[in-house]
Amino acid sequence: MSSPLANLRKFAGAKPKGESLRRAAVEQCELCSIRVPPQHRHLLEMTTQKIVCVCDACALRFQDVVEGRFKLIPRDARALPDFAMPDADWESFALPINLAFFFYSTPRKKMMAYYPSPAGATESLLPLDAWEALVSQNPHLQKLQPDVEALLVNRAGNARNYFIAPIDKCYELVGTIRMHWRGLSGGQEVWDKIESFFSHLKANA
Repeated sequence: MSSPLANLRKFAGAKPKGESLRRAAVEQCELCSIRVPPQHRHLLEMTTQKIVCVCDACALRFQDVVEGRFKLIPRDARALPDFAMPDADWESFALPINLAFFFYSTPRKKMMAYYPSPAGATESLLPLDAWEALVSQNPHLQKLQPDVEALLVNRAGNARNYFIAPIDKCYELVGTIRMHWRGLSGGQEVWDKIESFFSHLKANA
């Protein structure tokens, strides 16, 4: 199984070196070891929260599984152009950065809030009343798939982008920021990468 840091590096597109580069040239299903293309399905291992690469055949085995060791992560993100989140509501979450994702954790039996940082995905205390107020304005949030789908928010600068996103896409963003952050403010490169990430997500949503 991949380590969390290896997952971040992989999703961020970091280039491995030496022997790691030769192994990465041929990605394999982590269940049956068959080769998989660069665009392939992922599972979430519930006990470790690791993201596991799988072939289409293995992915289908978990298509309708509700409880078990693995959950199949959806393929597609959905843009929410009419999402309602006034500035005051966002500020009630008291997050240190204007990027975050929210999902329901079955193992912990509660909604979780994370924001990307140079250290990786950082958990933030999620005020329950703030989340409930958000759901009351956006009832479709009640349909988030536990563990594998998240509300992904980008309010950096003038952006006001909201998506229902697969959890692996959220960690792809985390990995991108971790790999490219420089200095105190991140540097221009990381913000260009973040803008590119959301542009690509929107184009494919």
